[in-house]
Amino acid sequence: MSVMKRLSMIFKSKANKALDKMEDPRETLDYSYQRQLELLQKVRRGVADVATSRKRVELQINQLEGQATKLENQSRQALSAGREDLAREALTRRNGLNAQIADLRIQYSNLQGEEEKLTLASQRLQAKVDSFRTKKETIKATYTAAEAQTRINEAFSGISEEMGDVGLAIQRAEDKTAQMQARAGAIDELLASGALDDFTGQRDDIQAELDRMGGGSDVELELAKMKAELGQGPAPRSAIEQGQQGQAAPSNQQHTQQLRQPGEGL
Repeated sequence: MSVMKRLSMIFKSKANKALDKMEDPRETLDYSYQRQLELLQKVRRGVADVATSRKRVELQINQLEGQATKLENQSRQALSAGREDLAREALTRRNGLNAQIADLRIQYSNLQGEEEKLTLASQRLQAKVDSFRTKKETIKATYTAAEAQTRINEAFSGISEEMGDVGLAIQRAEDKTAQMQARAGAIDELLASGALDDFTGQRDDIQAELDRMGGGSDVELELAKMKAELGQGPAPRSAIEQGQQGQAAPSNQQHTQQLRQPGEGL
């Protein structure tokens, strides 16, 4: 195959594909229906023309028959008047008219047969056109429904794809949110344990030491409670009671020293 033939085939295939995309079956059906209506109109016009010709021949026949009847009457009057020659002339003309009438009757019969054929063809064509119109509307409705369904499916497919992308975006957002929450929680724990320095505010070393001692005293208090329950030691005292006892002891000691001061002076 030569290059030109291949190019011609490619061009024709491309053009055919482009025409297929441009062609709307509904418009094609409407055009075909319009052409059939035009053909039906021509057939009906032909029937009307033949009927008109038949009617014209019929009028000619009636006119000639009237003339033939008149000539026959004239021939009788001529014979009654003794004018045989005149009667013969009238009969001769009547016979000529009868020949014309015979020819017109044949023509009339032919036109009548043609009119009947065209009328029958017009009726059949009318039935076919009506059937095509019904089928055309059915096909158009089916095509329109299929086209609408195709557009809906395409739109739904596009929505599904977009929803898939949205789902992935939501999943990534949720994963990132969970990661940030975990990171924030870990930083809070590290700050609370002192593993990280909090530079956002001033560090209170005294409070941190008190918090540490308080945590240790809580453990000691819990341990003392367990020993008391097992009978291995006295009942534990709270940190407040221990603090009050510590404050009372220096007061007693100061009182003893005050009592001893006079003796020492002696």
